[in-house]
Parts: sequence; C-alpha cells; structure tokens
Amino acid sequence: MIELNNVSKWYGGIRVLNHCTASIARGEVAVICGPSGSGKSTLIKSVNGLEAVQSGQIVVDGIDVTAKRANLSRLRARVGMVFQHFELFPHLSVQRNLMLAQMNVLGRARDEAGERARSLLRRVGLSGHEDKYPAQLSGGQQQRVAIARALSMDPVAMLFDEPTSALDPEMVNEVLDVMTTLAQDGMTMLCVTHEMGFAKRVADRVLFMDRGVIVEDETREAFFERPRSERARDFLSRILH
Repeated sequence: MIELNNVSKWYGGIRVLNHCTASIARGEVAVICGPSGSGKSTLIKSVNGLEAVQSGQIVVDGIDVTAKRANLSRLRARVGMVFQHFELFPHLSVQRNLMLAQMNVLGRARDEAGERARSLLRRVGLSGHEDKYPAQLSGGQQQRVAIARALSMDPVAMLFDEPTSALDPEMVNEVLDVMTTLAQDGMTMLCVTHEMGFAKRVADRVLFMDRGVIVEDETREAFFERPRSERARDFLSRILH
C-alpha cells in the first residue's frame, strides 16, 4: 500500500530525512516513533505530498507521489490525514464539515453525503452532535470529528500525525479507542505517536526514527522486547518509565 524508497529531504542545509526506506502492506498498522525533531511528521506528511522530498520515491496505492505530474488531489481523496490540531472549518456544523468534501470532491448528492456523515458520527460515538459547531465540542470530540471527516472519503489508508498531542490527558483515550477500532477493522494505518500503550496494543510494525533516519523497522514484539539500537533502548526506557 505504501512504499518509501531512499527518501531524503533538506530544509536549506539541514537534512531532515536521510535515505528512509519502508514498506507498509495493505491492512497493516505501522507506528512511527522517536524523539522530537527526528523527522517523524515530515516523513508522514511526505506520504501524501504535503511535504515535497528532494530525492527518493514514494508510491501509495500505485500512485507515485514523487512524480513531477503526480495527481495529488486524487491521492488525497484516497488517503485520509488526521492532524494534531483538528483543522475543522469553524464556521460549519459538524455534519457540514463531513459533507463538504464528499460533495465537492467525490460528487456525492447532498442526501447521500448527509447519510454517510451521520453514519460515521455514530461510528465515532458522536450521534446527536451533527448540528453543533467545532467550538462547542471538546478537543477529543473535535479530533473524532476529524477522523470521521477523513473516513467520509472512503480512504484506502489513514495517516495520523500525533493526533492526541494537543489533547488534555483525559481526552486521549477516546481518540485512541476510535483508532484502535479502525485498526481492528483492517484499515491500513501509518501513525506518528508517542502513545506507546497504543503501539503495543495495535501496531503490527514500529518504525523508530532518530535524526532523520529510520533506525529500526521491527515487529511490535521485537521492538518492545528486543530493540537492537542503543538509541531505541534509551528512548523506550524514558518513555515507558
């Protein structure tokens, strides 16, 4: 589903991604973790073309993201992205937030888009909130709306860029529960997160990054029980204790 081959990126003279290579299979859940500034968010944003890379190749569901004439609009209609800060339209109701792209990008009729929106709001536990505006919701509720909005496009894969980092601690689990359900339903997922409990529970694979390099690409069990690098062992000792 997602192929990264020797992907590198610079900001000026600073190399933020250094020959990153990984392969995410259809239906697989991969967690990207590592210290701040290691290139995690840059890597995941490059997967749907939000960050351009200077070298290497990225292919998502057969679309070469790095090609000069890549159809990024088509790609983004098929790959859902959930950000740290929700990115909801504040002047639209919750239901309208979910309907807009369905009608404008997928060409769905208003009634069909509305029914899909209501169905997804039930799925993320927000029935009855259709007519509220984002400012009337808690942070956890807004993030669940953002997940439902991404799902409304019927994506083949979902990307999560630290979706719980802007939430109060008591709201984190309600978002992770929705993500866990998606994983159990077979959604292909690539998640940047520091929530190691989620990774230990859900991830098929863990990609550990440091200084722009994918230092480890291991199964969940191997990463948490037998990390190969000293840097990963140090990271785990800090974040798990």
